[in-house]
Amino acid sequence: MGAGGGLKVDAGVVSQLTAVPGAASTLERRGYDGCWTAEINHDPFLPLTLAAEHTSTIELGTSIAVAFARTPMTVAQIGWDLQEYSRGRFLLGLGSQIKPHVEKRFSMPWGSPVARMREFVAALRAIWACWRDGDPLDFRGEFYTHTLMTPMFTPSAHPYGDPEIFLAAVGDRMTEMCGEVADGLLTHAFSTRRYLEEVTLPTLRRGLERAGRRREDVQVASPLFVVTGRGEQELAAAAAATRKQIAFYASTPAYRGVLELHGWGELQAELHRLSRRGDWDPMGSLIDDTMLTEFAVVAVVDELVPRIRSRCDGLIDRVLVGFLSSIDEATVAEVVAQLQAGEAQ
Repeated sequence: MGAGGGLKVDAGVVSQLTAVPGAASTLERRGYDGCWTAEINHDPFLPLTLAAEHTSTIELGTSIAVAFARTPMTVAQIGWDLQEYSRGRFLLGLGSQIKPHVEKRFSMPWGSPVARMREFVAALRAIWACWRDGDPLDFRGEFYTHTLMTPMFTPSAHPYGDPEIFLAAVGDRMTEMCGEVADGLLTHAFSTRRYLEEVTLPTLRRGLERAGRRREDVQVASPLFVVTGRGEQELAAAAAATRKQIAFYASTPAYRGVLELHGWGELQAELHRLSRRGDWDPMGSLIDDTMLTEFAVVAVVDELVPRIRSRCDGLIDRVLVGFLSSIDEATVAEVVAQLQAGEAQ
């Protein structure tokens, strides 16, 4: 989003199937641009079938689906069907997850995640080209091979094009690769404006330049911690919950680089020690006000729009934000509309 431009504003939905129709239609009614599911304790794709059925304009995405828990062919089929059923509104967000989950939870192979993800994306596009244009399927890679596609197994063509592919990236190599091959970058919530400005975006640009692409060719999508409320009591309650979330992420060694940029690297070791002991509640108290305001937008409702814009301007194209259930629908819709329109007041 360039300075003075509008944002796309997204929100997540709980993937429990009974909740999806109401949640997705509510987000569309409030004017959100995107509705995202996550692969946590439910399948990330199935809920989007319901969301597509109960909405007509909002984009529908996975943030994320675990790529390496599946094959390119299975993901290509799901993506093709959701793109058709949603009439072109599906966004395929993929992530690598980490080795223990891929091997021990999904019982799938792990290794060379950046190269594997690059090949996964290439395989998807080769399969879709076969279905869309009738190209022979002849994809031969290091990790995936797809060379058989008979008429019986070829889905019917549709007019909606291929789904856009968003990739989750934390490390430099995955972020660079995203700049080379993806339509969108899904950043982690555990980021600050400074980290995005000094680390993430320069790394993404290196990949873009290597592939001869422009910054406009990749949407940067980022979740954002928002601490808000109508008064001090609501603000304090939201802040306490967000401190715990930040502390949880900060305890993870993979995210230490964000803390080190701000001179807080040693805190990661202490939080990691507490997390291994299961001392989750005390961890939040180690996130002071300075850290809170670096990782989260902290503002009463009436001041949210300029604060969110200040965090996103020039860096983020679409932002995923949530609001307390106590904030009325009209207010949420107004905030969303102002962010989309680029209004700071």
